[in-house]
Parts: sequence; C-alpha cells; structure tokens
Amino acid sequence: MSIEGIRARIDQLLADLNRLGNSRSAAAGIFDAMVETKAAIATIRDALAATDRELIVERQRLADAERRGRLAEEIQDTETAELAGIWVAKHGERVDLLERKRVVQLDELSYAERQLEEMTEHYRKARAGLPPSASPPAADAAEYDQLQRQAEREHRANLVEQQLAELKRKLGKQD
Repeated sequence: MSIEGIRARIDQLLADLNRLGNSRSAAAGIFDAMVETKAAIATIRDALAATDRELIVERQRLADAERRGRLAEEIQDTETAELAGIWVAKHGERVDLLERKRVVQLDELSYAERQLEEMTEHYRKARAGLPPSASPPAADAAEYDQLQRQAEREHRANLVEQQLAELKRKLGKQD
C-alpha cells in the first residue's frame, strides 16, 4: 500500500472516530495503519539505498568517460574523444536523474516518518479514550503516559460499577 493510501485510510478511521465518538475501537485500525506505514518506510529506505548504490556506480562511469575523453584529447584521437563526449553526456544525464530521484525519495521518507508520528499520537489518544483533536493533557511524555494509565483505571472502575449496578438491579428483581 502506498503512503497516500495509508494516509487516506488513517484519515477515514479518524473521520469515523469523530462521527462515532468511540476512540478505543479505532485504536486497532490505527495500529494496523502504523504497521503498514512502518513497512512502507522500510521499503522507501531500501529503494533509497539502491538509488545510492546506483548513483555511486553511475558517478564512477561518468568519471571514467571524462578521463578517457581527456586522455584521447591528449593523444589527439578525435574519434575516441567524440565517443567519450557522448558517454560523458549520457552518464551525466543519468547522474542528474538519480540525484533528483534521491531527493524525491528523501522527501517521501521524511513525509512517511511524519505520518507515522501523527498516527502514533492518534493511536495514543485513541487508547486513552481521547478524541483525535485533543491535545495531550501535559507536555511531558511521562506525565502524559501517567494520565493515560489513570484514565484507563477510571474507565475500568466505571465498568465495574456499571456491572455491579446491573447485578444489584437483577438481584432486586428476583426477590
């Protein structure tokens, strides 16, 4: 799945979350999108490494063609010098193309990493039962995690109270 596809999926999850109001149920979907994004980031990094390797080879070919052209000019071999000029142009064009490709891949990697950071934040909020638009309750991450745990404990306590009230209601009806 492409980065754009993953981003569209997370946007849809967040829209559903805002509409339904149940952030905890969206956490699993957000987590899946995070896993897919991490895989996409690994793929982008692999492609970037391949481009870097290809660029090294192409730069060497360009340097070799330039060297051959200079040597041919020194011995006044015009035919070889002309051929070297053709190869210098071809390898130079390929180097330019690979350098532009590398810049785009770096931009894509940066974009994907930012998206992963956003998804991670949405995931943390969803797990804590906060709406996606809410800002963290504290700037300090440790304090934020502590507040998340407290919110989860309160949520569990509320569930226990609801279950107890339901049991009391059922027992009261059986008398």
